[in-house]
Amino acid sequence: MPDNQHSAINVFKTFLKLGLTSFGGPTAHIGYFRKELIEKQHWVNEHQFSQLLAISQFLPGPASSQLGFTMGLLRAGWLGAIAAFIAFTLPSALLLISFAAVLPMLTNNIGMATIHGLKLVAVCVVADAVLGMAKKLCPDVIRRIIAVLAAATLLWMNTSWAQMLVIIAGGLMGLLFCKNAIGTEQHVIQSRYSKKFGLSLLIIFLLLLLMAVFANNQAGLMAIAQAFYQAGALVFGGGHVVLPLLEEAVVNTGWLSHETFLAGYGAAQAIPGPMFSFSAYLGALIPTTEKISWLGACVALVSIFLPGFLLITATLPIWESIASNPKAAHSIAGINAAVVGILAATLYNPIFSSSVIHVYDLFICAMGLAALAIWRVSPLYVVVWCVVASMVPIYMS
Repeated sequence: MPDNQHSAINVFKTFLKLGLTSFGGPTAHIGYFRKELIEKQHWVNEHQFSQLLAISQFLPGPASSQLGFTMGLLRAGWLGAIAAFIAFTLPSALLLISFAAVLPMLTNNIGMATIHGLKLVAVCVVADAVLGMAKKLCPDVIRRIIAVLAAATLLWMNTSWAQMLVIIAGGLMGLLFCKNAIGTEQHVIQSRYSKKFGLSLLIIFLLLLLMAVFANNQAGLMAIAQAFYQAGALVFGGGHVVLPLLEEAVVNTGWLSHETFLAGYGAAQAIPGPMFSFSAYLGALIPTTEKISWLGACVALVSIFLPGFLLITATLPIWESIASNPKAAHSIAGINAAVVGILAATLYNPIFSSSVIHVYDLFICAMGLAALAIWRVSPLYVVVWCVVASMVPIYMS
């Protein structure tokens, strides 16, 4: 895969499309990524994608954005990684700042139906991803059992720490029971840089975290950078899990009111792209020298994503070294199966349980899933279908 400007431009175009159309939150993003980057463009194979996903789930930070960042890195080097981040994040960041102003207008029936329809899109996309990954990554009884146990464990425990435990347990079960797993030679992730460089990135992450924890900035851009870097570095599970940390950072400190915070959170539910883009909305409104601070938005946005990116890029060469060992194939097979279970559990709770309320919703999701899995249409058409279909009861009442 060439590391040049043209491939980075292609990465930017691909992730800009994803940034504009990936509704439904972090887990749904994985489904969008899989359909676009594996099924359509063949950037990596199913096994490599699952390994990257497992690493992203295991580390602190925004899992879907970390996955996108590393996909861009593997495709076109560091320029590709930056292109993937900007393209995937910028649309949601800009929309959030603008969308908060019109949020009260979405309290009518049409607005609520639109938001509900976007939730149903997530059900379709994640269900399609689970089915596709299960077919490739759980081809035998043992791995299906691992996936089922992983899903059951997460539905029972339902904590971000449980995801880490499930991945570790999946690796151990794979090591013991997946003796027939294929070799790893064709599935090893090539990190493109040395373990020494990866260690340097880890040191940078730790130094910045120490500065964020112990610095005493009360206001200004440095205070914003400190608060958002700490939130991004200490959150496991990403997405909605980061909200309590952000609320503590901006509401409890008196920077923003609780009502302003909730208004931005409500807006974040109705747009595509990463939930961590919520930081741009907060950074823009935190009092600095201007009423709306674009510089504050940029500082908050970069600061909350940076620790996750540093961690996952520091981990890649270590993972490459481990995965290159032929004996690691058994463990990786178990991890892949556990990832399928993680996605299946998330599909049910919170995505399905909070979105499918009526039998009509189930019909909308079934048609959307059929469009993706059987008719192989673009997810964008599924977005249109779910939103339009969700508005039908309004006009029939």
